[in-house]
Amino acid sequence: MNKDQIKGRVEEAKGKVKEAAGVILDDKGMELEGNVQKNVGKVQKGLGDLKEDIKDAD
Repeated sequence: MNKDQIKGRVEEAKGKVKEAAGVILDDKGMELEGNVQKNVGKVQKGLGDLKEDIKDAD
């Protein structure tokens, strides 16, 4: 597991929490911010997964 995978998973989790808090508090801005953060985390995790796949292929 590389640092991009770890950071991506952390950001994804933080985004999910923030998104849920936005729904509970009826705060559309927080909900949107959490959704963006969650998706950025997914992309970063995907990049880390790709790096691992390339490293394993060698």
